[in-house]
Order: sequence, then C-alpha cells, then structure tokens
Amino acid sequence: MAITAIQSTFEAMSKSRLGSVRTGYLSSRNARSDMAVSRRAVEVWRRWVLWSCRPVDGSSVGGAAGMRANLGSDRVTSHRPTRRMRQVDFTAAHSAHAPNDVIDDVTGTEPPDFASPKASDLVIAALIGGLAGAALAARSNRVAAALSTIGGATLLASAKAVARKRRRGIEIQPLWYRILSTGALVAPLGWLAGKTTSAGPTQIGTATGLLAGLLGVRPQKVILGPLVGAAVGLGLAARGRRPSPAAVATVTLVIYRMLSAAVFRDAQVTLLAVRANVADLPFVVPLEARSRYVGVDYVRSLAGVLGGSYVRDAGDAGIVASLDNLAGPDFDPGTVAAEVREFYEHTTRFALDIVPEWRTWVRPGYLLYSSLVAKPLGQANLPMNQRQAQRGVRSRIDTIDVDRDEIIDIRGWIRSFAATGEPIYVGIYTTYRHDDRGYVSVGFPLPQSSFTATLAPRARAGGGLVLTSRSALPHPGHYLTFIEPTSRELTTLGVPGFKEELDVYATDGELRADHAFWLFGLPFLVLRYRIRRKPVPSRATEAEPPA
Repeated sequence: MAITAIQSTFEAMSKSRLGSVRTGYLSSRNARSDMAVSRRAVEVWRRWVLWSCRPVDGSSVGGAAGMRANLGSDRVTSHRPTRRMRQVDFTAAHSAHAPNDVIDDVTGTEPPDFASPKASDLVIAALIGGLAGAALAARSNRVAAALSTIGGATLLASAKAVARKRRRGIEIQPLWYRILSTGALVAPLGWLAGKTTSAGPTQIGTATGLLAGLLGVRPQKVILGPLVGAAVGLGLAARGRRPSPAAVATVTLVIYRMLSAAVFRDAQVTLLAVRANVADLPFVVPLEARSRYVGVDYVRSLAGVLGGSYVRDAGDAGIVASLDNLAGPDFDPGTVAAEVREFYEHTTRFALDIVPEWRTWVRPGYLLYSSLVAKPLGQANLPMNQRQAQRGVRSRIDTIDVDRDEIIDIRGWIRSFAATGEPIYVGIYTTYRHDDRGYVSVGFPLPQSSFTATLAPRARAGGGLVLTSRSALPHPGHYLTFIEPTSRELTTLGVPGFKEELDVYATDGELRADHAFWLFGLPFLVLRYRIRRKPVPSRATEAEPPA
C-alpha cells in the first residue's frame, strides 16, 4: 500500500543523517539547522497548546476517539479495498470518554507527564505573583509592598500547585487559574504604563482591554475588550481617589476574561491529538514542507524524498480520480452534471479566472499577512483584488506514484500568478472513506506542518457539487498539524472557528465556482471562479518538437 511506502521511506530517512539532504527537500547547507529548529519549535508549540487550548473528549466533533475508518485511495474496485496513501481498516484505541477524562492522543499510548508538579513551574508562578504584588502595592510603604510581594508570590504558587495536582493527562489549566495568572501578568504592565505615560485609568483600562481582545483573536472579542476596559477605568476613577494603574489593568483583564468565558462558550481552537500515529487521523494529510519555503516545486521535492515516480504538469489529470469515491448516504455521484464531474476528474482540461471578494474588515489584516507570511512562505498567497487576479493564473497538477503501481498516490494542485510565477497556493488533494461516506481532504504543506481542510460532498440543484466543512459529521473541518520529523507523530489542533464551502455548478453554458470562507462565524472572503475549457491543441501543434 502507498502509505506503507511513504511511512517506511520517512522512517528510513529519519535514521540516516544524509536522508534529508540528498533530495533537495532541504538544502544541504541548512538541513541540520532547519531540522533542529523544527524539533524545538514543535516541542515549544506542543507545550503552549497544552497550556492554552481547550481539549476535545472522545465524543466531540472532530475527535478521533472511537473511529473506525475504511480509508480509500483515489480508485475503488469491487475486488480490492479502497485506499488513500494509507492502510485499509483500523480501529482507534479509545472509545468515548467522559468529558473530564481527557486523553493524550488517540493511539492509546501513555500520555506525556506534563501534569506532574515541577519546582520550576512553581518558581515561575511565584515570580509572576511576586511581581504582581509589588506592582499593585507600588504606592504603599516598604513594609506593605514587601507583604504584598510575598503574598502575591505565595498565592499564585499555591494556586499553581492546586491546579497542577487536579489536572489529568494533557488537560489544560482550569479556567480559574488561567484568569488569575493572566491578571497577575498584566499588573506589571499597568504599573509600567503609569510610570512612563500620563495615561489615566480610562486609557489604561481601554488599552488593556484592547490587548486582551486582540489576543482573543476573534473580532467580537476585539470589540468587547476595549469596551470592558473603558467601563472598568471609568468605574474605578469615579470612586474619587486615582486608582493604581496596575489595579486598573488587573481588574480589567479579570473582568474581561470572566465575561468572555461566559459569552463565548464555543471553542474556536481545540486540542485534538498529541503525538498520534498517522493512521489514527484519517482526516489529516500528513505531508509537510521540510524547508522554510513551500513554492511551486514542492511536489517535485516531495517525490525526491519519497522516491516515487514524479510527473510535472500531468496531462489530463484531475484533483480526484473519480467522484464515485465520494458516494455516501447523503450524496449520489450520479446526480452530478457531466461537465462538473469532468472538471473534478480532468481538471487540467480547464483554465480558471478568479475574482476575489474580500470583506472590508479583513483587508488590513490580510495585507499584513500577505506581506509578512504568505509571500515569504510561498503558500496561501491569494490575490488581494481583481487587478492582481487579472494578471492571470497558471494552474497545473503534479503527481507522484509512490509505489510505482501506475496508480496516482499524491495529486498536487499548484496555482501561481502567470506574470510572476509566484505561488498562490499548493494543495495536496486526497480522498478517503469512513462509515460508508467519501470525503475530500486537501493538505496545504507548511514548514514542518500541514493545514488540512476536510470537506464533505453535497449535491446541488441543477447537477452541481458542493464540498463543505459546514457539516455536523465528525470528520469535516480544518486541522493544523505539526509533524515530528523523526517519529512522524502528529500533534493536531482542530480549528472549528474556520469554515469553507466550494460550490461548483453550470450556468448559461459555463462552469462557475464560488469558494466562500468564514472566520468565527463571519464571512470574510469569496473567490469567484470562471472555469473555461482549454482549446484542444491541433495535430500540427502536437507534432512540433518541444522547444
């Protein structure tokens, strides 16, 4: 099976120091440093996740516990099981757990001992508490300031010890401790603002609330934060005596976090798995970039690593082999119009024109993201406006046959700007089956990680096809996965706050597609595609030798 070849190749390479530098997937000059940085980054990222994200129990949407999957490739026959770069049937080790019985991963292995009390953790908590106590008592005499410092250190260290003792496995810190610790962290910042500026309570409260809202990411929190901060600042100032800047900052953050926890109860990011096996997460495409730049030659580099047969700009290839692989109780491929089916199964026969429609509120953030992240990364660099899109889009599909059985195992759909050759995005398209349903999973390689969109098919009136992550089924969704270079283990976050829907349909004799995206329930982008058939080359053109 293809996944066996892929996994064995990666495992063999991980045992050889030269494996990662011979293929061009990493340059020989920066291979060792990139791999070392990646390992450290993965471990730092894991620890941050364990502290800050809401874990998922076995019965949650997107959870992998209790799953039994029949994983399909791009080809289904009556006499052989379906497959997608993976083994056939497996059963996850865990069944549904009680809500508080948080598991380390979905493989049944012993969870890492992140919950055991450590002296360094208590020292750090005491230091944070001590600084907060000193900042809150900055206007008091030395004795009161000393007592406040000792009291703050003792309180937060004790709270840390209690929280750690009650935590199980990778369960994140309880909410009460997170509120207490962040309130303590912001107290020195409030004191510093009071010492270095002439800002009053309202300004300090508003600034603290804005900072808290920005860290909350979603737009509703960004709006809520300054409102809470201004109200707290005005309320404390109304008491007559000018309040301590540290107290204003602390009270603002504590009230904001309590109110935010009460209002925004739906998790936007969830911890799904830590150090899981590839086979346990069928909805994740575990193919990462092993250099800092993804770019349009990613699939060629990947083929060099895997040792598979690589075809650049494959002729008459599709992003899926057959829509029949997506059949299920809610979707009959026979209802799809012939031209829509042809687009999916023979994508290279078509050219695409794109018109992006960005919502105004997201434009400033996307401009910053495009300049600082997307362009240097060579991935997910969508056009900002129609003027950029009119430069033309070049589309091609690169393929890899890993086990050389003449079945395509990896399909990379690569789109770039025609004028500059800069990548728009590089997506690895796969299909698989679970519970007699077919799904499309698209992996977007990132340095030492992958962002996966798993979409469920749905029939559209008039013979169209909708692929969507807006589904109550457990698999559809978006997943950010970090991949351990040596063991190939996956640490995965579910991102339920991100949704997308691709609607392909025929109208007035033309193929169209609307690709819509939502963030935190708010629509922020629609990509409108006009899909036209490429002209068939003449025989004279076909006979010409290549230039």
